[in-house]
Amino acid sequence: MNKNQIKGEAKDVGGKIQEEVGKLVGSSEQQAKGLANQLEGKVQKQVGNLQEAVSDANKQAEKDANKK
Repeated sequence: MNKNQIKGEAKDVGGKIQEEVGKLVGSSEQQAKGLANQLEGKVQKQVGNLQEAVSDANKQAEKDANKK
């Protein structure tokens, strides 16, 4: 896992908590902020997934090139 995957997951979880707290206290503003944080976290996690996929592909390409 890379830092974007970890930070993204943390934002997603934090957003879920914020959304639920907003529901409990009747604050649509907090619910909306929670949903926005969840979305931001999901996007950041996907960026991390993409970074990891590119890194893995580069490592594999280097291995393949060294075999020749």
